[in-house]
Amino acid sequence: MFIGHYAVAFAAKRATPRVSLGVLVGAASLLDLLWPAFLLLGWETVRIEPGNTAVAPLAFVRYPISHSLVAAAGWSALFGLLYWGATRYRSGAVAVGLVALSHWYLDALVHRPDLPLYPGSPLKVGLGLWNSFPATLLLEGLMFAGGVWLYAAGTRAKDAVGRYAFLVFVGFMTLAYAANLLGPPPPNWQAVAWAGLAAWIFPFWAEWFDRRRTR
Repeated sequence: MFIGHYAVAFAAKRATPRVSLGVLVGAASLLDLLWPAFLLLGWETVRIEPGNTAVAPLAFVRYPISHSLVAAAGWSALFGLLYWGATRYRSGAVAVGLVALSHWYLDALVHRPDLPLYPGSPLKVGLGLWNSFPATLLLEGLMFAGGVWLYAAGTRAKDAVGRYAFLVFVGFMTLAYAANLLGPPPPNWQAVAWAGLAAWIFPFWAEWFDRRRTR
């Protein structure tokens, strides 16, 4: 799942307005922000395999440190604790941790059975929604539209940055998602990793325009 994770961040902002959208975007995409670094370090493995599913031409061979359920729970708890340590906002820290953990469950909905429960787990889960292009597009599209609507309805731009940086963010995410679905497969796993690292810009982008919007 891609823009569905960002939908959770937008929706969570409506529920927890004191938490920065940048933090929520970082939480929602946390596992995917860690994953490319682990690929480049050789700790995890992905293979380019067109036709693996109708949506993603990737075979997730091994990613227990970033995407096993136990690891995801650990990373989510750590992120929530770090937020609590920085803000002492307990409810916000719980929300941040839950948003981060939601990533694994959304991935379990769309992935083939390749998500381990814990490092070394022989059992892997995944309901395989990515095997249906229309179902994936409908689900993520509705989620993203709903999350963006909740955020836009609950905030108001203070200036041009708050208005246009937000709109460009939404437009960029939509175009990137379309390119991901319709474009050619990546040339190699290294390209996947470096593109994943580039996603670190998104929490800072979201933080930038969120600060220029009022509740």
